Amino acid sequence: MMNRLQRLFRRPLKRHFVLLDEQGLCRALRQCSEPPLETHWVEVSSTSPAWLGQSLPADARISRVSQSSTTTQAFAP
Repeated sequence: MMNRLQRLFRRPLKRHFVLLDEQGLCRALRQCSEPPLETHWVEVSSTSPAWLGQSLPADARISRVSQSSTTTQAFAP
């Protein structure tokens, strides 16, 4: 019973995103549970106001493994 109540009131985890411009500079910071729908938002491990107007630190981005790279072909042509 208690587990059900805890799941019912559990808050979604907040994720960190930064908006990058055409030059790769950080223009905005956002913390939300789902990725922003607009383009140029990148998920990062954390955010810092010092990044505004700057390039992201090399270790800030969260790399995602694409679905196609994790699947293997059963038959080679």
